[in-house]
Amino acid sequence: MEEFSFSLLYPSREARERHISSDNRPKVSPETVESLGLADLIKLKNSSLCEYFTSDPSVIEYRAEIFADMLRVKEVGETFVKVLPILSDISELRRMSASSERTTDEYLLSLSEIELYISSVETLRDGLVPVREKLSGRSLIALCDYIKEISESEYYKELNQKLSELTDRVRDIKSITIGVNLDSTLSADKCGVLSINPKPFKSGDTIDKILRMNFANDEYTLIAPLSPLSKGQNDNQKTAMSLALNSAISSVFKSSVRSWKKIVQSYVLDNTNFLIEVMPEIEFVICATRLMETLLERGLPLSKPTLCDAEARAFVAKGIYNPAVALAIDEQSVENDFAFDENGMIYTLTGPNRGGKSVITCAVGLAAAFCQLGMLVPAREFKFSPASGIFTHFPTESGDTVDKGRLGEECARLNEIFEECDSRAIILLDESLSSTGAYEASYIASEVLLGFAKVGCRTLFATHLHTLAARVEELNAESAVFGGTKIDTLVAKITDDGTRSFKILRQKPDGKSYAKDIAEKYGLSLEKITDTIDRSKNNG
Repeated sequence: MEEFSFSLLYPSREARERHISSDNRPKVSPETVESLGLADLIKLKNSSLCEYFTSDPSVIEYRAEIFADMLRVKEVGETFVKVLPILSDISELRRMSASSERTTDEYLLSLSEIELYISSVETLRDGLVPVREKLSGRSLIALCDYIKEISESEYYKELNQKLSELTDRVRDIKSITIGVNLDSTLSADKCGVLSINPKPFKSGDTIDKILRMNFANDEYTLIAPLSPLSKGQNDNQKTAMSLALNSAISSVFKSSVRSWKKIVQSYVLDNTNFLIEVMPEIEFVICATRLMETLLERGLPLSKPTLCDAEARAFVAKGIYNPAVALAIDEQSVENDFAFDENGMIYTLTGPNRGGKSVITCAVGLAAAFCQLGMLVPAREFKFSPASGIFTHFPTESGDTVDKGRLGEECARLNEIFEECDSRAIILLDESLSSTGAYEASYIASEVLLGFAKVGCRTLFATHLHTLAARVEELNAESAVFGGTKIDTLVAKITDDGTRSFKILRQKPDGKSYAKDIAEKYGLSLEKITDTIDRSKNNG
């Protein structure tokens, strides 16, 4: 049969090759995946999640089809879960075979590969063919039809027959007969294999002979064991005998095992290649589907994104939420509406500590990431232009907040982002430049925001720098000079009594109220300080 060109994630060989060559492949680093919390949501063993991000609308649409099928037809996911370990075993056998010499073991591994190949075909056939009429996605229909074609083909029937014959022959081999010529002193002169036998030899112990009562003419009863394999012999003696025996067995099986290998090459290699190549994709769609199923089971909304032209830089979300947070809490997750537009392609987001700034920042990145993986998006509605890259600049765990070395590291990371981003990118910054004083941080942050305004990329800057947010009009005036995009402000809402709503509003910040909230939280408002002083005097 002709080699099957297939992918669960790419609609054509050309689309896959463009992706591999980095065309239509957005820049998303492992650090970004980790920062957004996506690495904990989708855990892969056989590949990196970064490999699957795409900015190609046709690829995103193609993947949406398979996820729709898997969410609707549960048998597909169950089948993939069953076949994945079989494919993993085939891959491991190939690795072992490639690294070993042409020994009997290596050819027996080839025989095992045939068995596993047949097992994988049967698993896919039994799981997919019965639900063929329920499928609507191109990838699963193509896979289903191909597996059906394989399982009904003459070559596959012949393969099953030959496998049965081969395994019977191998399983019938229980022992070999070794002949040894002796010289005049009764010392071993020459030795070799005389025959391959369908029965194992018996120990030759007296008790065994008595129990069998037919030891006199039993050709399968040992008279004496070969001494290198008996007790009391050193390792060198045992190794020498084992090597000699293995070499002899390999010579005996030489013609047979070569024919086994030819069968593998003729029937299996060409037809398992596509299964081995698609194995990481199967793992990805299983893990991604499980995540979406979990979100839906929790009553959380997921939506199919509406894709827009990349140059439009669209990002309009209704009811967006952070899925990592939503799965970690018992109460209902807070949803927000969020959009980049002509009056705000860049935002400063201010608000109280633990008021939801980091949560919404990650939610924006995760919505883009889900979409560019081809998944349903954690929002009620999502309109989006695929990004050329998703970049994060989040606090690192190492270093003190006033350490000058950390500031240098933060600035170096910002420089790297500027080197790689373009107008179609998404930039997410959370408490950046917190390692220096407020004046220096505000000045550097102003320069950074103007830089992103010049690039024209979608940017969200969650920050404690309220003075930076207060300068937005001034920054927009500077940006207008070189035709940069506009900067706007967002605020994490807080009520008069200090309650966090986790709602994000598009309005100017009121820094005083947040400063008061922080003072109250840490017991440093004048009222609480006075209470502390009074208690201290009374106790004294």
